[in-house]
Amino acid sequence: MLRALLFILPLALMIYAFIDCLNTPEEEAKHLPKVVWVIVILLFWVVGAIGWIAAGKVRRPAGARGGAGGWVAPDDNPDFLKSLRNEPARNDPARDEDAARDDEAGLKEWEADLRRREEELRKRERGEEDRRGRERGEDTES
Repeated sequence: MLRALLFILPLALMIYAFIDCLNTPEEEAKHLPKVVWVIVILLFWVVGAIGWIAAGKVRRPAGARGGAGGWVAPDDNPDFLKSLRNEPARNDPARDEDAARDDEAGLKEWEADLRRREEELRKRERGEEDRRGRERGEDTES
């Protein structure tokens, strides 16, 4: 088991460094061009991977990730907060009554459609039963 671990850990480190290097923009690669870093990581397993992780990439502090043009939480986004202020009040009673009326009208339409379909099914079933009865009656007469 220990022998496998001695092979798997460096391999995992190399795969991580390789993928990280490929996903890093060219401008953020330090000391060497990105292509050279890929070759170093692939040729020198452990040393290349550790070199990339330690010195090959521009690392930002944890707080600087949002930066200019980065993702901002909605409660910190001034545009989002302005859109909430401009939106009509959600607890408007007149709006609620209109929505309730619309919902009720839609439900009545659905119920009428459902009743119509059920009636069509009943007629079809009656027609099929009548046809079967006639077919049975014809078969017994012969």
